[in-house]
Formats: sequence, structure tokens, C-alpha cells
Amino acid sequence: MTQPPQPPNQPPGPPNQPPGPSGQPPFPPNQPPGPPPQGGFGAPQDPPPGGFGAPTPPQGDPAYGYPQAPATPPSPGQGTPPTYGHPGQLPVQPPPGAPGRPPAYGYPTAPMHQAMPPQPGMPGAPAGPGGRKKLSAQMQIVIAAAVAVALIVGAGVWYASAKGDDPATPTANSSTGTDGSGGKDDGGPAAPDGAGTEKVPADVEAKVAFQVPAPVVTDTVTTAGSWLTDKTYVKSGVNEVVGYDPVKGTKLWSVPLPGEICAASRHVKDNKTALVFQPSKPTPQVKYPACSEVGVIDLDAGKMLWTKSVTGASRGDRKVAWDEVTIGAATVAAGGTHGGAAWDLASGKEYWRPQENTEGCYDMGYGGGEGLVAARKCGDTDNQYVTIQNLDPVTGAPISSYKMPAGVEYASVVSSKPLVVAADVGDTAGDGSGISDFFSLDEKTGKLKAKIVADAERYAGKCRSTDVENCEKLVVGNGRLYIPTEPHEDAGEDYNRVNEIVAFDLTTGKLTGQWLASGTNTQVFPVRMDGGNLIAYRTPGYERGGQIVSVHGGSFKETVLLKTPVDRAIATAERGLAEREDILYRDGRLYLADYFVSKPSTVVKETRYLALVFTTK
Repeated sequence: MTQPPQPPNQPPGPPNQPPGPSGQPPFPPNQPPGPPPQGGFGAPQDPPPGGFGAPTPPQGDPAYGYPQAPATPPSPGQGTPPTYGHPGQLPVQPPPGAPGRPPAYGYPTAPMHQAMPPQPGMPGAPAGPGGRKKLSAQMQIVIAAAVAVALIVGAGVWYASAKGDDPATPTANSSTGTDGSGGKDDGGPAAPDGAGTEKVPADVEAKVAFQVPAPVVTDTVTTAGSWLTDKTYVKSGVNEVVGYDPVKGTKLWSVPLPGEICAASRHVKDNKTALVFQPSKPTPQVKYPACSEVGVIDLDAGKMLWTKSVTGASRGDRKVAWDEVTIGAATVAAGGTHGGAAWDLASGKEYWRPQENTEGCYDMGYGGGEGLVAARKCGDTDNQYVTIQNLDPVTGAPISSYKMPAGVEYASVVSSKPLVVAADVGDTAGDGSGISDFFSLDEKTGKLKAKIVADAERYAGKCRSTDVENCEKLVVGNGRLYIPTEPHEDAGEDYNRVNEIVAFDLTTGKLTGQWLASGTNTQVFPVRMDGGNLIAYRTPGYERGGQIVSVHGGSFKETVLLKTPVDRAIATAERGLAEREDILYRDGRLYLADYFVSKPSTVVKETRYLALVFTTK
């Protein structure tokens, strides 16, 4: 179902957890990470031998989020719900429905064996016309082998849509060893978007490079925004934006803000990014200042280049409040319930602002990146509709338009080029994900190229429905949409929950047949594109750290780029932060961060982090 708009200065709620057995989530509830030992970890100096951060075997009671194998097996007739994590080797399993495994939850499979009478000439068949003799034993073996190969190929239809889509024949799959690692490209098909630039480090085993402790606050404060350039790692904090040395973690600069951050662009253009923030701190007279200020920061120089606010539309002389901001091409665009405005990234020159119109239309927000796309709502309360407009980023004039189907109240831009939009049509998703369907559009003509039905019980992408550019775990590249499946029980494997990344063709709307398995008791989801290669992240598992892997866009074979330490406290913090800000990975370094901080618990003593950085260097 769609979610009502949240106040602009409030942090978004924790990501939805997929239901597990008996309604229990397979993961610990999302909450600020903790509790690692007080004092933190990963400081620039080397830790003492055997100290925090060194891989240690489980002892005593497992840490929060880490399960233990049941002491005794359940008695007959008593079900034991699977727990997160299970000791044992970590082979990457073949997909549900592959040979030797029964179908998994939610995944129909093609019949593996069909009853059919023996045909003449096959082993066990009666003699054909003319009383032909039985085949030799050697020939029977050859035929049996051919049949087995055909059955293996047929197993690739394991994720054919339950809504009538034609099954996709797999062209490539995840090829990994028991530790999840894969080989380099072996000369298979080229990735449509070309080669990537990320190289495999000499040693993929990472250590904690540095961490930024969470500031102590008396209330929940938004800290949205985490960016990386060649020179600086930048993280927003409480009423400030701070730049750090991306390798050492030393503080390079700080830009103070007059009030709390409300929203931040995920895009970086010419080492610049955009923010929305309050004009002042709360006072007894004004407890919740409006999110009216838009500013652009130079991430390398550590300078606020310009700030702007506007009046207009139904606000009269009052400043317009913004819910979100993005950078599309070289334009900064902010949107909200009162309309949208845009400025030149470099100079701050105003391009447009909210205007009254007889149709009752306003720009809810914008999707950025290579292009600039508006989600525009029109009509009165009883007869509203949403239009997706690909805009000229300077004039704001529509290049193309597409009217969303009836029953769409909000829409999210997953990608501006190619243009991909997500929506919950008629509130049919039912899981709070904001997605029932994806729409692949021609950005020049506005015509629908393909509609992708995304069964909420099977696919795990999420868009915050009231924001136009706030989608998680969805990546577009190679003319495809990469999306993870929901966690599900691994058929035939007790206490094992797994998922996969699959790909949809943006021209046909069909599954391509490519898939990447998570492995035992971990989850995998896409992070970003590296040329034509997909960068993906695996969550930590039992006695196994997280992973960053590069997936070849042609062969879909994976190569491990980074493994985080096998440490319970580190994994607890990592697991929490990985569900917050966008994951950043570059050149052997992994950056995780939080988008809000809250008042410390008075019950549990915990150490929490604003950012956590791993390195293979």
C-alpha cells in the first residue's frame, strides 16, 4: 500500500522487513547498529593483539542477529522456524528448481520429469516396426546422458513469472565456488555497456579503515547524505557536512548549516552535490522550521557555493518547503507538495519555480542523473493523475510525457536514462514497497516500451512512495533492470534463507535468464553499475563477513572484490548500516553510513556509528 507523506524534516522509517515463518522477520529489526564493545573499532591505529576486529570463533551466547543451531532436533510433527545463520560450509546453491532440489518458496518450476511411454529406439522400448533389436548398453548410456543435459537446461526456468510470463531460458548464471568467489571474464559475451574499471585488489580480505562515531543527540536528527570523490569522503552530520580523508579518515573540513538537513541528492556532478536544510534550529516559537533552503556544496573544497529559497504558488510570501532534491544533467531541482524549482548547478541561477495553473498541476519531485525527469500530479482530489515528463534541464519544457495508469497516486524514477519508473498501481503491492509495476519508457517519445509486473511476494526492491527519487536495491544498466528476489527458504536446506538477483530486459519486459545466488544464509542485492558490470553486496552470514562482488554484464560470472572481517560486532554494525544510506564502493574501499541518529538508549549500553569504512589496502 502507499504510505502517507512524512514531515519533511523527519527521517524515513526503517526499510521493510520481509516476513519469515509465522510472520517473523528473517533479519533482526532495523535499528541503529549496535551493540559493539564501547570505544569503537577500526581506529586508524593498529588494534592490540586479539582485540576488537580480530576474527574470533563464537563463544557463549551469540550476539544479536546471530543465531545458533538448535540444541536438539525438533520432535516429529513440531516445526522449528529457520533462524538467520546456520553453521556449516557456505556453498552457493543452485537456483530453486535446479536438478536435485525441490522448488523453493514462491518459485514455480518447469516439470522435471513427465510420465511418457518409452519411444521406439529408447532404452526399455519395445521393438519398432521390423523387429529392431535393443540398443547396445553403450548407446543407452549416450542417450541417457543427453536426456540429463536437457533436464539441466530445463531447470533454468525456475523464476518464470507466476503471472503467465513465458519462462526465460538462462543464458548465463552465477558461477561461484563454496566461498562465493568467481573467476574473471572467460571470454564470454561482452557486456552491452562495456567494460568496468574496478580492479581486483591483491588481497580481498578487508579491515576496518576508520569509523565516524554517531554524535550524541537528545532527539532523532536527520543526517542524510554520503558522497565520495577522488579526494574526499563526505558525510552529513548534525547541522553540518564534514569531509574526511577517504583513506585515513582524518577530518579535512566542516561546513556548518543553520539547521537540520532534510534531504540530499545521491548524485555528484563536477564534485558538487545538493542539500535541502532548515533555515534555523528549532525554537520554542518555531519547533519545526520548514525545509526551505537549497544549497550546493563543493565536496573537495569544502565550501557552500550557494544557497537559494523561493516563494510562490499557493505559499504567497512564505518560502516553499521542499521534500527532496536531485541533480539532473547540470541542473539542481527540488520538489514537494507545493511544486518544484530548479537552478543552475554552478551558478545558482534560477530556471523555474512553482507557479499557479488552472489544471491544479505541480511537480512532486524529480529524478536526476544523466537526465532530469519530473513526476507531475494534476487534477482535483477526486480526479488526480500522475504524468512522467522528461524535461529540458534548462528550460523545464517537457521533451516527452507519459500518463501513468489510473490508480497511481505516486511514482518513483528509478533511472532517467534509460527512463524507468516504478509505481504501486491501485495499491496492489500490499507490502509497503511502493512497487507493483515498473514502466520502461522511451525518453524521447514518451511511449511505453515495456511494463514489468513485480510481484511483491517475489521481488524485494523498494521505493518510498511519497518521494520521486528514493528507490533502494534497484539498478539499471545494460538495457536491463536488476532486482533482488525476496528472501525465501532454500528448499531442502533447514535453517537456510537465500535470495537471488535477477534481470529484466527493458525492451521486452521479460526475464533475461541471468541470476546471481546469494549463498547460504546471506542476502544479495545490486549496488550500482561499473560500466557494463554490476556491483553487488552480500550481507554478512554465520562466521562470514559481507562481500562486494563484480558481476560481468555479459557472462554474469562474479568476482569478489572485498570481504569484510569475520567478527560478530563488526557484522552487527555492518548489517545495520548496509540498510541505511546508499552503499559506496570504489577502488577496494567500502563506505557504509546512517541517515539519522537518535537519542542513546538508557537501557542498553551501545556504541553506534555515523559511518563505517572498510579497506583492502
